[in-house]
Amino acid sequence: MDPIDEHRLSFGAVAQAYQQTRPTYPAEALAWAIGTAPGRVVDLGAGTGQLTRVALAAGFAVVPVEPDPAMRAALDAATPGTVAREGSAESIPLPDGYADAVVVGTAYHWFDKERAHPEIARVLRAGGVFAPMRNDRDLSVDWVRQLDAIVQAARFHRPDEVDFGPLFAPAEWATFRHAVTQTPQGLLELIATRSWYLVAAEDLRQRLRDQVTELCATHPDLAGRDTFELPYVTTVCRTVRR
Repeated sequence: MDPIDEHRLSFGAVAQAYQQTRPTYPAEALAWAIGTAPGRVVDLGAGTGQLTRVALAAGFAVVPVEPDPAMRAALDAATPGTVAREGSAESIPLPDGYADAVVVGTAYHWFDKERAHPEIARVLRAGGVFAPMRNDRDLSVDWVRQLDAIVQAARFHRPDEVDFGPLFAPAEWATFRHAVTQTPQGLLELIATRSWYLVAAEDLRQRLRDQVTELCATHPDLAGRDTFELPYVTTVCRTVRR
């Protein structure tokens, strides 16, 4: 199996943990990207629905599209009244010009860009917005930098690209900070939903768990605490369908 496919198809095995531990997205980030409701939004690579639920809460009509059946089932269970559609960024099960906006939450790096960009443009109306965004841990915080150093050796990364091609206008960028309440056990469960962890050998998994546990027990910002804030930086890109 292609290494990229091995990673991007690994999440279904931990769909419930993914749903419970992955961070949401700031409402203001979505508003900056696509404006305010009403409107029809497609959430590509929707996973278990973290970004879908933000768009629904903002009043948009949302169609989540996700290739993994276990992830779709977790999204449906966590999002009453919403049914995720089977599909991918390269094959979106919707008609031409359907959407006012297409959003992506921390999944764009898995897309086959040469196939996905024309397909995204197809389902967008003229003037519609394409807005990929991603959550990254805030490395300005010391203990988060130490966590990043622990997992860095295991990380698999497919770099995001910024050239969306001739069908889209030049992109704009913005960042938004937010935080999610975590626990030591929750941090372990969060790390265990990353693709590089899911495909790793068990000895590497155990070493990572041990190091994260030690960080929680010894870092002065974490030691002895049942809960703590895990800070994130959400980076948003916005481009318009020509």
